[in-house]
Amino acid sequence: MEFLSEIGLFGLKALVIVISIIVVLLFGVMLAAKNKLLGKLEVKDLNDQYQGYSNLLKQIAFSKDELKKDEKSQKKKDKKSKKAIPSKIYYIKFEGDIKASSVEQLREEVTTILSVASKKDEVVVNIESPGGMVHTYGLAAAQLERIKKAEIPLTVCVDKVAASGGYLMACTANKILAAPFAIVGSIGVIAQVPNFNKLLKKNNIDYEEITSGEYKRTVSLFGEITEKGKQKFTEDIVETHKLFRDFVNKHRPHLDINQVATGEHWYGQQAIDKKLIDEIATSDEYLYSKINDFRIISVKVKEKQGLQKKLSEAMSLVVKKGISGYLKEVETDYKF
Repeated sequence: MEFLSEIGLFGLKALVIVISIIVVLLFGVMLAAKNKLLGKLEVKDLNDQYQGYSNLLKQIAFSKDELKKDEKSQKKKDKKSKKAIPSKIYYIKFEGDIKASSVEQLREEVTTILSVASKKDEVVVNIESPGGMVHTYGLAAAQLERIKKAEIPLTVCVDKVAASGGYLMACTANKILAAPFAIVGSIGVIAQVPNFNKLLKKNNIDYEEITSGEYKRTVSLFGEITEKGKQKFTEDIVETHKLFRDFVNKHRPHLDINQVATGEHWYGQQAIDKKLIDEIATSDEYLYSKINDFRIISVKVKEKQGLQKKLSEAMSLVVKKGISGYLKEVETDYKF
C-alpha cells in the first residue's frame, strides 16, 4: 500500500507540473502573438561575435604580457573605429529545397534590409541550393534583384552548391564568390513525369481526363501521351530554358552563354575559368576580410510556427522530461 501511495503521489505531482508548464506555454504563445515581428527577426553583430571568440582563445593561448600588449592595441583600434562611422554589411543565408520554401523568409529579410541600408553598404547572401521549381526560384531571384535596383552592392557566396535555380539567384549579384569545390552552373531545365496509362489499360481500368483548351494538359500521369502533346511539352521546356539563358546573360553579359547553358555543372575552380563566378573564396573568408572596414550584421527571419505546432513540440518536450524524471526517481529509490 505504501508503494502504491508513493506512486500515486508522484503521479499527482507530475500532473500538477505538466498543467503548470502548459499554462506558462500558452501565456508565452499569446504574448508572442502580440509582437510577431520582434519574435521572428534575429539580428547578430558578427564583429562582436568574432571578437568574443578571439578574446576567449587569447585568454588561453596568450601569456600575461601578451594579453597586456593586445589589450593596449585593441583599445587604440576601438578608439579609431568609434570616430569613424563604418559602413555595414548585411548578411543573410538562403537554404533552398526543391520548392524554394525559404523564399518567404527571404522576402522579409530583403524588405527589412532595404528599409535601413544605404548605397555605401553591402548585402552578402550565402546561397545553398541545388535548384527546383521555376516559379519559386524566379521569385527568389527577383528578391535579390530588388537589392540591385536600390543600387546597393550585392555579393553572393557559394560554399557548397548554387546550381540551376540556385545559380539563377546567384547570377543577379555584382560579384559571385565560391569555394574551390562548390558546385555552380547547371543552366538547364528538366521535367520528369511518370505515366501509368499502359498499366491502366492492361488492367482494364478506364481513366477520363476532360480539359478545355487544346494544350491545357499536354502530358499527364494517367492519360495517354500523344506525339502532339509530347511535342508541345518539349517546346515549353525549351522556351523555359531560353528564359533561363536570357536571364543569366542579362546579369552576366561577359559569359559565353552557349558554352555554359548546357545543363552541366562545374566546381568553383572550373567555374572561374568559365566566368560563372568572380573569385575563389568561402563566405567566412570574405566576411572576415571585411571586419575592419564594415560593421557586419547577420539578419535572419525565423520561420513562422503555428500555435498547433508550438503546442505539439512543447507537449512532446514535457512528456520526454516527465518520463526521464520518473525513471530517474525510480532509479534513485529502488535498486537491486
